[in-house]
Amino acid sequence: MKYPKPSLLIFYGSLATFGFSFTFTLFVHLFISEVDSTLFFVIPILGAVFVYITFSFLLKKFVQHRLSLLYRSIQTKTEASTNEYEVESLDHMIEHAEKDVQDWQSKQDEEIIKLKEQENFRREFLGNLAHELKTPVFSIQGYILTLLEGGLEDETINKKFLERASLSTDRIVSILEDLDQITKLEIDALEMIFEPFDILKLASECIVGAELRAKEKNIKLHLKHETEDISVNADRKRIAQVLTNLLNNSISYGKQDGNTTISVFVVRDLVNIEGSDDGIGIDKAPFPRLFERFDRVEKS
Repeated sequence: MKYPKPSLLIFYGSLATFGFSFTFTLFVHLFISEVDSTLFFVIPILGAVFVYITFSFLLKKFVQHRLSLLYRSIQTKTEASTNEYEVESLDHMIEHAEKDVQDWQSKQDEEIIKLKEQENFRREFLGNLAHELKTPVFSIQGYILTLLEGGLEDETINKKFLERASLSTDRIVSILEDLDQITKLEIDALEMIFEPFDILKLASECIVGAELRAKEKNIKLHLKHETEDISVNADRKRIAQVLTNLLNNSISYGKQDGNTTISVFVVRDLVNIEGSDDGIGIDKAPFPRLFERFDRVEKS
């Protein structure tokens, strides 16, 4: 139900006061004492004006005081900003208060949604992290137990098991480094070092670094570009990390005897890098969560 504006309610009250004053003055004139005809209208009008001004002033002060307490409790406005209401009418004051409350409620709802999403992300991330750590930890545990139970004396397996344990240790270190980077990103502590460099040369180096893995599945790596010597200003180490991750993912999920292509092209003052392959791809279902933090399409 929508109520009238405060000023209109006060006006209705003033009209009621006018009617009551006029009726009372007429009653006095007829039954108690004769009243001058001009007073029939002067007294009710003065009473109505007095009521309107008095109630407007008092109600405005009351509302302004209550609003200042409310704003102080929800901490959406400073003392200086609440004092701005002194120059506003009562109607504008109420309208602004309603709008501020709606904005505050919307922000609170957004924050609650974000907190719930972050909680889900953290829960899934911890589950994924535990899963990622289980495999290398169990592998190291198995190799060490085998060596302790007599395998250390067997020259045919001792060195092999130690090398495999070392690889599993490297995997744990890699996971912890990723976790450290995520933590730095969360607190904006990841330092970026910008410098000019040739992006084509960097892409070629990343492709060379991924060739050994690609040969295991006979995947051919290609670098496609239209111009030579494309210089960019960026963090070379971080760009290399992105390209390496893209190539590794493409090789991991690419098909046997497939192709992976890194394309670099310039659009005005921007350099675009695209990765394409003929692997299994991603189903459309997880597309909305593709860029969510800590999310993995493959849960197994």
